[in-house]
Amino acid sequence: MRTISFNSGPGIPLSVKLTTLLLSALAAGVVVFWWLRWLGGPAGQEPVPAPVAAVQANAQAMAKALGAVAAAAPVAAAPVVQRYVLTGVLAGHDSGAGAAVIAVGSNPAKAFKVGEALEEGVLLQSLSPREARLGSSMSGPATAVLELPKPAIAAFN
Repeated sequence: MRTISFNSGPGIPLSVKLTTLLLSALAAGVVVFWWLRWLGGPAGQEPVPAPVAAVQANAQAMAKALGAVAAAAPVAAAPVVQRYVLTGVLAGHDSGAGAAVIAVGSNPAKAFKVGEALEEGVLLQSLSPREARLGSSMSGPATAVLELPKPAIAAFN
């Protein structure tokens, strides 16, 4: 008597059997995922994330990180542009808010937030990525614009 066998030849290698098992398990996982997703209910009832509080930058800590030292007593008045040196800016892209590290006169650089007075009658109005605008009031025109010095181009030897 003759028997019919589907297993003719040396047999199926183990790698083919394992690959088939892996692909079958993957297909079953996809089916179960979408079945559970379908049973989960309408898609419009997803949880709403809680609002995150805005990060408040500590201007003094940023100044210290950028290398500023504590400010000393103010010196005699001089023209605005010559009196202030902008050494660093931490500005928001759209808001114009942030902090700037500014040296007043011959004193060491100190961090100032937008709206904070640098000295009597001069306050920091707004910031952009490379400049700070100073004025006598927040709503008035800027009396001076301080710019960061252009970075030196590195020489490659």
